[in-house]
Amino acid sequence: MTEPIRNEAGHPYGPGALSGEGFDFSVVNDENTGIYEAVAGDIKIAGLPYSVAGGDRLVLLATSVFPDFRNQGVATELIRRVLDDVRAHGKTVTIMCPIVRSFVERHPDYADLVDPRHPGLTGG
Repeated sequence: MTEPIRNEAGHPYGPGALSGEGFDFSVVNDENTGIYEAVAGDIKIAGLPYSVAGGDRLVLLATSVFPDFRNQGVATELIRRVLDDVRAHGKTVTIMCPIVRSFVERHPDYADLVDPRHPGLTGG
């Protein structure tokens, strides 16, 4: 089932999230394929695939942004929204993506989402 990602107030993330970046995008969790997709209009611009482990933990695999949309903050915003969604659903993550690992190191307020028994990639 594909469903829009919602913020803490229950509103879907959507247009306006990257004001001043020249385009807006929304994030959709496609649970059938196991990927969070960043979509601008009808164009997929980035993705973060995952696998489900034990029902309450997501293994975040690899963040990718299509070349035309790189260096515009898309990966950072996609990761932020994915982690917000994980938090909203009371889940934890195992990080296999170095970009996600770097994000969590720069934003320690997300460190509590990393599963202590299965952290994945470690810093350093």
